Amino acid sequence: DVNGLFYAIGHKPNSDLFVGQVDLHETGYIKTFPNNGVASTYTSVPGVFAAGDIQDSTYRQAVTAAGSGCMAALDAERWLEGQELDH
Repeated sequence: DVNGLFYAIGHKPNSDLFVGQVDLHETGYIKTFPNNGVASTYTSVPGVFAAGDIQDSTYRQAVTAAGSGCMAALDAERWLEGQELDH
């Protein structure tokens, strides 16, 4: 009896566009860094945030990608609020 079956089809992030633009892991995922000691979507470039499958080498699921997208939006909002912008 089989109660479940999972196929792994592999995964290579489509990050060629970002080579030389932001820091990437050897496996091609965009590196994200803590902000004030807390996990975040911050990348090596100020004002650039990464979310979803491009930075998640662990879960790679739509539901976690949506959650990290929300995190990136909040990180971007907070980053923008901290910038001195000309009006």
